[in-house]
Amino acid sequence: MGFILAVLIISFIINSLSIIPFINLLYKFKFKRAHQFTVDALNRPTPIFDMYHKKKAGIPIGGGFLLILTTTLLFLFMFPVLYYFWIPITSVYTNIVVEMKILLFTFISFGLIGLYDDIKKIFFGKKEGFFGLRLRYKLILEIVISLLISFWLYNELKISIINIPFLGVWDLGIFFLLFSSFVIISFANAFNITDGLDGLATGVLMIALIALWVISNSILDTPLTLFIAIWLGGIIAFLYFNIYPARIFLGDVGALSFGATLAVIGLLLGKTFSLIIIGGIFVLEIFTSLIQLLSKKYAGKKLMKVAPLHLYLQEKGWHESTIVLRSWLATIVLAMLGLWMAFIS
Repeated sequence: MGFILAVLIISFIINSLSIIPFINLLYKFKFKRAHQFTVDALNRPTPIFDMYHKKKAGIPIGGGFLLILTTTLLFLFMFPVLYYFWIPITSVYTNIVVEMKILLFTFISFGLIGLYDDIKKIFFGKKEGFFGLRLRYKLILEIVISLLISFWLYNELKISIINIPFLGVWDLGIFFLLFSSFVIISFANAFNITDGLDGLATGVLMIALIALWVISNSILDTPLTLFIAIWLGGIIAFLYFNIYPARIFLGDVGALSFGATLAVIGLLLGKTFSLIIIGGIFVLEIFTSLIQLLSKKYAGKKLMKVAPLHLYLQEKGWHESTIVLRSWLATIVLAMLGLWMAFIS
């Protein structure tokens, strides 16, 4: 445990020293939030969003790229260090290399989708392309990648069961591929939707990862514990610059990557339903967006004045910092509940 904590601190220091030069680099390449108005998933204007967030135009995005880079390099570097100091490497899976491959592939591949989307938004605005900013094209890529990840989980790590608290273990067989893909895609987009206020998504993620870190450490899974520790160190460093008023944003490159990877960690731990509780804020954010989208598309009217939930609360008069801090507090409570469910099931 002492070594893992040392790794977390090292990650925090490296990211803390890197982030200011990285922010300056983003300014140099003009990789920042556009001044134009935004559109929703149906290509409609979002005037309420712009009313509250137009002041953030010009702030750099793409902080997720730095965290993906530092976390990946440190994660790969630390395994030779473990071998050098004869520190035992244990896992619940017999093939540790495959476990590492799944983690890093998820982390990087969803990050690349987000990076492409960021580039389209920043440098090409509303021009249409094959992918563009349209939801359906991003979903196609997400489905393909999530199915590949799910196949590796099912075929190479032999994961096909889900543990439902109070109901026991269910073997889904081949249907695990669909379940796993749904969880990965849902969390990737839920994180992206939640990442709308300064420090909201990253703060909730930090708390969620601490809870999952406890679970992974309890089952002595070295790759997961090490990866979470390195990632957590970077997130804490990033959060200092991301809380209100933010100096940098994750961008889609970070949001899609982080949400998908959070889901995969839950699947690897076999605690998907605990993850849903721990990440309850993410679930609530995507649920409110989904019902709003379906209501507008099929009923021709809005169920809520504005969605997702954090924007609805802003419209009701809540200050941005109040929403963020109360979401963090809610996540602490949800994390305790999720941990309890994880250890009794």
